[in-house]
Amino acid sequence: MMIAAPMLKVVPVTIHIPLADVPQALTREAITTTGRIVAHDLAARFGIDNPRLAVCGLNPHAGENGTMGSEDKAVIAPAIADLAAEGINATGPRPADSMFHAAARAGYDAALCMYHDQALIPVKALAFDEAVNVTLGLPFIRTSPDHGTALSLAGTGKANADSLIAALKLAVTLTAGVVA
Repeated sequence: MMIAAPMLKVVPVTIHIPLADVPQALTREAITTTGRIVAHDLAARFGIDNPRLAVCGLNPHAGENGTMGSEDKAVIAPAIADLAAEGINATGPRPADSMFHAAARAGYDAALCMYHDQALIPVKALAFDEAVNVTLGLPFIRTSPDHGTALSLAGTGKANADSLIAALKLAVTLTAGVVA
């Protein structure tokens, strides 16, 4: 699952699980598999040559070399090394609190995040009505509004169709094989 907006693309490694379960769900294999899929689809679907992946750490300050949890050093960093060994331009683990401002975003094409909210909070804060959910790794294009159906607003005249329109436009563009 990628959430794509004009100024930021994010992919959570784990998706809809409790935060307490994230450390156990993060494996070197899960991170590398996700990184491979993201790099492939950024190149094949989004037309980005040599896509750059910024990989978030799990813990504050990306674990500060093991002083704030072992996952960044023991699991995430080796997965990044595996991706780099395969020729994928992946860097990190990076502190999540400093990788979503404009200057940081200029240095990568997609952020690989460790859990749902780490990925979705920044993209929704920057582009709530423009964000599109793109399912990666499929042999066909699949997009949808990022924020869901807003069924509770149906028939009220209060729903905003911008994300649906963005999802349809992105699907058309991805079908052509290149996204600006």
